[in-house]
Amino acid sequence: MTRRISDRRLVATFAAVMAAATVAATAAAQEVGARRPGTAVTSPEVAADRRVTFRLLAPEAKAVAVSGDFGPDTEMRKGDGGVWSATVGPLDPEMYVYFFTVDGVRLPDPSNPQVKIGYVTTTTTSLVTVPGNGPAFYDVQEVPHGEIRTLLYTSASNHATRELTVYVPPGYDEARNRRYPVLYLLHGFANDHHSWHRYGRANDILDNLLAKGAIAPFLVVMPLGYGGARVNGDGTGIAPEGAGAPRGDPALYERDLLEDVIPMIDRKYRTIADRKHRAVVGFSMGGGQAGRYGLGHLDTFSTVGIMSAGLGGGGSAAAQGADPVAALAADPGKANKQIDLLWIACGKDDAAMKGAAALHEALGKAGIEHTFLETEGAHHWRVWRRYLRDLAPLLFK
Repeated sequence: MTRRISDRRLVATFAAVMAAATVAATAAAQEVGARRPGTAVTSPEVAADRRVTFRLLAPEAKAVAVSGDFGPDTEMRKGDGGVWSATVGPLDPEMYVYFFTVDGVRLPDPSNPQVKIGYVTTTTTSLVTVPGNGPAFYDVQEVPHGEIRTLLYTSASNHATRELTVYVPPGYDEARNRRYPVLYLLHGFANDHHSWHRYGRANDILDNLLAKGAIAPFLVVMPLGYGGARVNGDGTGIAPEGAGAPRGDPALYERDLLEDVIPMIDRKYRTIADRKHRAVVGFSMGGGQAGRYGLGHLDTFSTVGIMSAGLGGGGSAAAQGADPVAALAADPGKANKQIDLLWIACGKDDAAMKGAAALHEALGKAGIEHTFLETEGAHHWRVWRRYLRDLAPLLFK
């Protein structure tokens, strides 16, 4: 069954997250504010000089801080009416995530409806966009637009009903005789099958690249990356955060992708159903999965992209302690003929750089041709959006 993403479902999810995140002390503070006329606050406020001011009404709080991917934690100061505030920047034009800590309790900004949600509630954050002088490469622009479609399916390998999203390029429904390559785009831990289009802005990036003629159209499939998990990211199949157990069953996810998802996509959509027109790319946990699944199944994929990761988070090969690079090293000539593109990138401030650099070194020693990029940035969406923009024109050449 295929359906469009429901804004009402997103709103309902946001409401549920906010209700759970607003703990007793902060709720009490907001209740006091609600009874006082004129105590509404504006947060965040982006000034013309790209400085951003955050505010929170919490008259009973003892200490408040704002944290985000724009820099170090910043202590906020209490002002008139119990409103705490802090100003950061100027910041580069981009999208940022942030949250408040109130007397040791973390919560999103209650004045800001823009929120990032995911598969782990403790990673819920607020969003702020600092605009530049013109549209960003990920902004919605006046170009033809593709569609995000949500697909429910029964995974025979996982014994579960699961969900994924598909990006269909502009003109797909009209071009009845055209077939398309497919990019399987995997997400990182604490994200889900909606994250690449909600926060990675994958559809907007590809729409804009298509309009510029930088890429030819292709489909993008974004699966739910936790083996054993059921529809809508209900948490089934993954361990509680910090439990040290596997994040879903990686062998089940590998089977779901190879045995259920790919054959289903080839049946339901007009794909070019061969390895030369199939790519697998991911970031963080999804980058490790892309590396293991792609390099371990070169009969299925010819292009592999690994963002901010080494080879962790894989499937059956990882469970057995096998190294896909070692298998390729047995016949590097054959491997290099099979691989059209092996692309690895990581930010120099990213904790994942150790694993990415180790993979780069291992591939070099094995004689496997690949591209390795050490870029600016850390482990966040600002990096992965750029990577998708830069990698997409290299696919399916």
